[in-house]
Amino acid sequence: MMNPIIKLSDNAAARIKEIMSNAENESLGVRVSVKTGGCAGMSYVMEYTKEANPNDEVIEDKGVRVFVDPAAVMYLLGTEMDYKQEEMSSAFVFNNPNETERCGCGESFKID
Repeated sequence: MMNPIIKLSDNAAARIKEIMSNAENESLGVRVSVKTGGCAGMSYVMEYTKEANPNDEVIEDKGVRVFVDPAAVMYLLGTEMDYKQEEMSSAFVFNNPNETERCGCGESFKID
């Protein structure tokens, strides 16, 4: 079996379930994509998705559906999505083996 594009940690799956239970009912899951921007050149984007695009890669893991934008697949292969809760902040974190550089704030990354 091929490695999934994205794996979810237990924390990330639990948090997505929590968010989805509070979301509008027509949301199918979350979409992950990347956009150009940030100090290192690219940043991760997460949003609710109400419809699957025909070219989306759909990952079902731990009872959660994640739709990956086709343009983001090559940047995300093998990434683990985690959710970290700290005293002052909580956020989804992408542990991406493809990154060659990451900005100090952790908001953007670069792949050579």
